[in-house]
Amino acid sequence: MTTDDKSEILAVNEAFYRGFEKRDIKAVSQIWWQGSSSTCVHPGGNVLVGWDLIRSSWEVIFKNTDYLEIDTEVINVDIGQAIAYIILVEKVTQVNSNRRLDAQSIATNSFRKMAQKWYLVHHHGSPIMRR
Repeated sequence: MTTDDKSEILAVNEAFYRGFEKRDIKAVSQIWWQGSSSTCVHPGGNVLVGWDLIRSSWEVIFKNTDYLEIDTEVINVDIGQAIAYIILVEKVTQVNSNRRLDAQSIATNSFRKMAQKWYLVHHHGSPIMRR
C-alpha cells in the first residue's frame, strides 16, 4: 500500500460520508457499486443485497431525517490491488422532528477497484454499546 493508494481510498470513503451527511442520494450513488452483489447492513438492520434495496434504504433514511452530522475515526485501512477495506467508528448526530439522537457505530466499508475507480461494495455498521 502506497501513500497515494491510502489517500485515494480515504478520499472515496470521505466522499461517501459527506454524501451521507448531506442526504444526497446522487453523491452516495456515485460511490456505491450498483450491481446485484453489493451488500449493506445498517446498525440493527437486515442484510440488504443488491443496489436497488440499498438505494431504497438510503432514500428512507434521508427522507426521515431532518439533519445529520457524521464524524469518523479511522481504525484500520488495508488495500490490495483491487480490494480495500476501512474499519472505522461512526459518530452520528441525527435530528428528526426536533428529536436528537447521538449514536456510535463500528463500521466496515469494503471497496473494489473496477475500471480504475474505487466503488463501495459493502457497508456494515453495528451499534457500539460501550466504548
